[in-house]
Amino acid sequence: MSITTEKALTTAADVGGAARRADPAPAAPRRTRTLPALLRRTGRALLAVITRTVAIGVLIAVWETAPRLGLVDRTFLPPFSEVAVAWWELLLDGQLAEHAQASLGRSLTGFGLAVAVAVPLGLLIGWYRPLADLLNPLLEVFRNTAALALLPVFVLLLGIGETSKISIVLYACTWPILLNTISAVRSVDPTLLRLAKSMDLPAPRIFQKVILPASVPTVFTGIRLAGAVAILVLVAAEMVGAKAGLGFLVNASQFNFAIPDMYAGIITISAIGVAFNQLLVALERRFTSWRTPTGS
Repeated sequence: MSITTEKALTTAADVGGAARRADPAPAAPRRTRTLPALLRRTGRALLAVITRTVAIGVLIAVWETAPRLGLVDRTFLPPFSEVAVAWWELLLDGQLAEHAQASLGRSLTGFGLAVAVAVPLGLLIGWYRPLADLLNPLLEVFRNTAALALLPVFVLLLGIGETSKISIVLYACTWPILLNTISAVRSVDPTLLRLAKSMDLPAPRIFQKVILPASVPTVFTGIRLAGAVAILVLVAAEMVGAKAGLGFLVNASQFNFAIPDMYAGIITISAIGVAFNQLLVALERRFTSWRTPTGS
């Protein structure tokens, strides 16, 4: 075989290999595999929506039929339809919006201040062991002191105005966020820390690149717990001394024996709590998008 022929064969082989490497055909199976995965995710989401809808529908049906069948006294538990009518009337005359706005302003202010204070403080305490050892006795005392037990103290020191209500929410929300943040920093995988130190990264870079990303899921767990606490504690505080708010609405309705209005206020509190939790869940997914979902 001549040298020219050998060169031609070699060139043809190289061109064929390059063509096979450049051939986009193998990408097709990956695209086809994504369709079943998308269908499975859509099916799971649809099933979850249907399940929740059915559960809520069953609860409403039981609530509607139990008083009408005489299983419970409708004086103290009116049918759901009567509560829905009362809720709509409160909404139309502006009372529901006024009370909800007052409660949301107080709870969001206290909750936001708690996040702004507790997250940096928790990161600091979790990162610096001497500071944690110094503050640990105080943390143990205050974490075991119920916020509502201190409500009279807040009222005595700050009065019955807005300051005391925002302060009690701030106090109640601080501890779930603070303790979860400290736990998040201390429970970072030691292997990640050893790898970062083996790369001779300085302490600030280790904190930024390893500690913070690994701590986000646990920190958000504390934030979600604090979101529920913010609503519950505020409602209790509004029942003691307030002229507006959902807690005031529930308490005043019970005092005046307007039972449907009382349940309308309770439903509104529950709806706000669920909506706030879903918002925090969406934020958590946004900040932890790098994680691989369980079961994927």
